[in-house]
Amino acid sequence: MHQFEVQKIFDMFHVGGHEVAFTTSAAWMIAAGLLLWVFMIGGMKRQLVPGRWQVAVEGFTGFITSMMNANIGPEGRKYTPYVFSLFMFILMLNVLGLMPLGLFGVHPFTVTSHFTITGFLAILSFAIVLIVGFWRHGLHFFSLFVPHGTPIWLMWLIPVIELVSFLVRPFSLALRLFVAMTAGHVLMKVFASFIIDGLAASPAIGVGVGIPSMALMVGISGLELLVAGIQAYVFALLTSLYLNDAINLH
Repeated sequence: MHQFEVQKIFDMFHVGGHEVAFTTSAAWMIAAGLLLWVFMIGGMKRQLVPGRWQVAVEGFTGFITSMMNANIGPEGRKYTPYVFSLFMFILMLNVLGLMPLGLFGVHPFTVTSHFTITGFLAILSFAIVLIVGFWRHGLHFFSLFVPHGTPIWLMWLIPVIELVSFLVRPFSLALRLFVAMTAGHVLMKVFASFIIDGLAASPAIGVGVGIPSMALMVGISGLELLVAGIQAYVFALLTSLYLNDAINLH
């Protein structure tokens, strides 16, 4: 499970007796950030007749802009840069973890298979929702926990349920991405171990077990690419819906 291990690359400094090191997790996040920067710079030429790169960038930006308009309305445009950055960053991290870089001696590292990373991104989005909600509505933001039409005799229960549901949002947001990315990689690792163990046992068993295992690995790899995109979209979609709750109080 080398791809799930956070390994130290070099020491940086100490804070309060605790060592702060540059790790593989930080290196892959920087790589994803650089790839995203190159992708955006290369596609922002604003040519009258756009090339494929520019079309790709405009396609992604238009996709997120449409999602924000549909979920929040015109008020959502000012939050589009954040949701777009979130979507693209998660997508880059997910895809980088699936690249067959092991062929070149580089072990890919799936940053989003770590709950601390997905948790940080979820808490960041949740904090922005809280800031926007209280900034726009003040204490009236608490009315979010009292849906319209709530019977008077249920006023002691519904706000509590709504509050718990609201507080669970960052946990579920982080857990969904973490589990989806971890499960696929573990499954591929299991099939890869079938091939290695089969070949180690005997050539006949290696061929008998290895061929179907390899076929399944190819299929699962294609499915994982789809999951990588879907999970980035789900994270961005839920963030936009949570922002909508903070902007357009019911």
